[in-house]
Amino acid sequence: MIKIYGMPTCPYCDFVHEQIKGREDEFEYINIGENISNMSAFTRLRDTSPVFDYCKQIGDVGIPAFVLEDGTVTIEPSDVGLIEYGSQIVCSIEDHKNGRKGC
Repeated sequence: MIKIYGMPTCPYCDFVHEQIKGREDEFEYINIGENISNMSAFTRLRDTSPVFDYCKQIGDVGIPAFVLEDGTVTIEPSDVGLIEYGSQIVCSIEDHKNGRKGC
């Protein structure tokens, strides 16, 4: 099962979360804002994986983040067969702010 770390206040995470609805046998969505345990798990991952080096350098959180079954970490939705926010078929940040979830 692929773990996805994200938060509902992140439009990129929200877009990914909409794509995995009904696919709970393939993906586990972990809301890092839901409790301190989830945040700690993500923070440990972010602190130890070089995948997040550039995110940290530019002040980005690095979500959504994906952990594959073999332990591989990525921040690219396409690496797990999902569509990335910002592709031709998605909405804008303004759409998300106006309540258009998952676009």
